[in-house]
Amino acid sequence: MSTTVPSAAPAPNYTAPVPFLTPDEFLQHWQAHRRLTRRVLEAFPEDQLHSFSIGGMRPFAALAWELLLIAGPLVRGVVTGEWAEVDWQAPPPSRDELLRLWDEQTTEIDTLFPRIPAERWRENIKAFGAYELRGVDHFLYAIDNEIHHRGQGYVYLRALGIQPPEFYDRQ
Repeated sequence: MSTTVPSAAPAPNYTAPVPFLTPDEFLQHWQAHRRLTRRVLEAFPEDQLHSFSIGGMRPFAALAWELLLIAGPLVRGVVTGEWAEVDWQAPPPSRDELLRLWDEQTTEIDTLFPRIPAERWRENIKAFGAYELRGVDHFLYAIDNEIHHRGQGYVYLRALGIQPPEFYDRQ
């Protein structure tokens, strides 16, 4: 009786890995989240933005301010390797100023993000003098943190009787 042993399948011909997302697609995804978060910020009445909270959580102005203190400085730091001092204790400005800064930062992110050197995505980077992660993980954290705080904003708006923007509409 003869036994035939199948030969091993040939190795696939991989020349280069295909990224899940290109940097531009990643930026577009992030900016879509930022557009939605901006609409949540716009929906807040000025008189509730800095004071309304539930269960000891910070008011939405403080949450939006934190997002501003992270996003722009993070992109600048990853691109340049220079980390500006951030005053995490600074009180958030008015709604109009938050919106103005949000728009200004959106433009800055669009300008700087394409300048991120390819190696910085996988490089360990110590951001803000304290947080050491790969570049990509810093950006994923920024998006996750924004989604988390936007969710708090949704709860606040609903508690105030205000219909928040549709969560899936990131146009």
